This record gives sequence, structure tokens and C-alpha cells, in this order.
Amino acid sequence: MGNKRVVHIVDDEETIRKALSFTLRTAGFAVEAYASGPEFLLSAEDAEKGCVVLDMHMPDMDGLQVQAELTRRGIDMPVVVLTGNGDPTLAVQAMKAGAADFLAKPVEKAALLGAIDRGFSWLESIARRASEQADALSKAARLTQRERAVLRGISRGYPNSLIADELGVTSRTVELHRASLMIKLNAQSLPDLLRIAFAVDLHESTENGHP
Repeated sequence: MGNKRVVHIVDDEETIRKALSFTLRTAGFAVEAYASGPEFLLSAEDAEKGCVVLDMHMPDMDGLQVQAELTRRGIDMPVVVLTGNGDPTLAVQAMKAGAADFLAKPVEKAALLGAIDRGFSWLESIARRASEQADALSKAARLTQRERAVLRGISRGYPNSLIADELGVTSRTVELHRASLMIKLNAQSLPDLLRIAFAVDLHESTENGHP
């Protein structure tokens, strides 16, 4: 499907699937259509990442059940839920479960495209955060246990003196560790250090029982 953004349509009504598929393809999206929740879930784990347009009212599994199963499997794809009756209670349930949007049928083209754009923005945000975390973990792996302890103190907003007291070292030693952190993590400023600190788990115990 090339570089096109993929939309997975899950709706038991063939006329709806065809209409939505036509609308989205003419808008430049690649489309995969499924006649039921179970059919979609059979291939969801191997499907290309994209946005899911999910009908709320279907036999076998309703939209909320499909949404819950995606969450259980750890499949991070934004969901736009469709319903034929616009029930506000269902809207609340769907949004609480993580739906990117909730639209009533018949769906207006502008509303549908807007909801899908928001869904893809969310998906791209996840990918960006995952990339940033992987980069932070790679950088943090270069640190000694003591440097990690100093970085943890920095992430808590502690001054050098307090970090020194906790570690049983001098403030000068903490300053040297901070300078080493800046170099190893390729950080140009305190915010750079904090972004990396917040992206990795710094709460495990360090060697020799030091905090």
C-alpha cells in the first residue's frame, strides 16, 4: 500500500463499508474493510498500523468489545467509533476506553476526515514518544550506577548539596558527575537532561545500596 495512511473499517453493513471505503480512498487513504469485529481481530496484530473506524452496533462483538480486545492485546491503533443512534452514554464509554472520536451515522465527510486526522496525529505521537524513549534508554545505558543516581536526584529537582548528602559524597563530586552526564547524554541544558531522565526508569536500586 506504499506510503499511504491505512484506515481499517469494521462495520457489518456492506453499504456502509463501501461508502466509507469510497470516501476515504478518494481522500487518499489506503483502506482495509472487515464485516465483523472477530474478522478484524483475526488479522489486527499483523495489520499495518493505522486508524480503525469501528461500528458500535454489530452482532457477535460490539464496538466496545472490539475496542477492549485491542487494548488487552496491546494493539495501539486509534479508534473512531460510529453509532447509528448517537447514544451519549456509549460515547462516554468509548472515549473513556480510549477512542479518538465518536461519530453518529450518517457520517459527514468533513467530520470523518477530521476524526481520522486526529487519530493519525495520536498515532504519530505514540511513534515519536517510542523513538524518543528508545534513544533515551540507549544513552542511559552508558551511565555508571552513580551517574544514574545523580541523574535521578536531578530529575527530582534536588540541588547538588542534597544529592551529595544522599550519596555520601562532596558537592564537587556531584558537579563532576553532572558534567559527565551532559557529555554522555549529549545534553546541552537541564531540560535535555530531564527529558532523558523522565523517559527512562531511574528508580531501581543502585549498587551497594545507594539511592
